[in-house]
Amino acid sequence: MLFNVVHGRATPALELHECPLDECRRLLDSGGSLHSDGRCRKLTFCWFRAACALALIAGVLPLLPVSSAQDGNEEYRAKASLLAAFPNFIEWPTDAFPSEQAPIFICVFGDFSFGTSLAEMTRDMSIRTRRVQVRWARKKQDLRACHILFVSRSEDKRYATIFKAIRGASVLTVGETPDFLASGGAIDFLFEGDKLQFEVNIGAANEARLRISSNMLVLARHVLVKAEAAKS
Repeated sequence: MLFNVVHGRATPALELHECPLDECRRLLDSGGSLHSDGRCRKLTFCWFRAACALALIAGVLPLLPVSSAQDGNEEYRAKASLLAAFPNFIEWPTDAFPSEQAPIFICVFGDFSFGTSLAEMTRDMSIRTRRVQVRWARKKQDLRACHILFVSRSEDKRYATIFKAIRGASVLTVGETPDFLASGGAIDFLFEGDKLQFEVNIGAANEARLRISSNMLVLARHVLVKAEAAKS
């Protein structure tokens, strides 16, 4: 059974000029936090526009000093920001959805360390007329209904079972352990120094019949083909 965390509702998309990017970058440059200024909380809602999401990933990601040794809430807020942006840059085949109005499901399998962050960042979010909903998947039978599947590090011993369960389904898999791509995952979060980055296994995405925008690929720390991922 899938447990709903939040039900997205379609709302008018915000215009690009409503995203306070310049103010927030100045705040970050001065050592502040995105969560410490009321103006910057508007960034949560900027994911409605792909262009705005791209600007945020490109401009804010390198400035997020989130190390694995820091508070876990900060780490997962940063990861939630990227997960919330990813649907803007992924194209699923039409048969990945039961209808034209069906939502995009972002699922979390394993420990739900995001707290309310991921739900808050996708609230009222709509991508190409589809609502975005966050769900906590409790059973492997639930995984094929997901469009983006974040696999917690708590499940690192079950990768083979997880990938077998979604074989043939158009699911973008996202993980957070060093061996995730080599095990068959599509995107992996990692830290370079104290900065959160991501790598892409384009072979895994192709096998799932997913198309990742070049705008997202150029921001990845490394883009691997399947053979490279298997050797890493």
